[in-house]
Amino acid sequence: MTEAPISTPPQAYMDIISSLIDKARGFLEVGERLQAMAFVGNLTTKAVIPVMIQPGSVEDKDQSARTIQSAALALEADFVFAIMEAWTLRPDKMRQMNAILDKYGSISASPYAIDTCSLMLETRHGVWAAQPQIKPKGISKKKRTIGVVEFRYFTETEGRFAHLLPKKEGDEPPTILH
Repeated sequence: MTEAPISTPPQAYMDIISSLIDKARGFLEVGERLQAMAFVGNLTTKAVIPVMIQPGSVEDKDQSARTIQSAALALEADFVFAIMEAWTLRPDKMRQMNAILDKYGSISASPYAIDTCSLMLETRHGVWAAQPQIKPKGISKKKRTIGVVEFRYFTETEGRFAHLLPKKEGDEPPTILH
């Protein structure tokens, strides 16, 4: 992904995904882990289909991506919103990412990993992503929470869980709408 400035998704999407973010925060705050999920939606019909993402093997992930694509096709979807727990490196260690991967084999196995909530909204107008840190809630060892969610707009994305929407006639390259 190409780094981008903070940019809130258009209100039509926020009206739908804000409650999903609040539900994810609620699960964390009662001590539960987040099940990786994609929400496939159509803005016209207001229909939203939840699709569980299997985070295990490469085959599981590939199957999850195909299931999301099938749901998006059936719904004539306008967006896919994915929520999952993830790890990232502390900001002060980003430049050393390759050395850390070489030494520890993965970010999660390194002592520099921080828990985050990965939020990604794919639309026909581009992708908005946020990765707020998951922090302990109070003194609890089980209860956790996320702070303010700041989305960034990206024009280029790659990977298994990118480009999940079906192509529609007249689709043009992404541009920010507001």
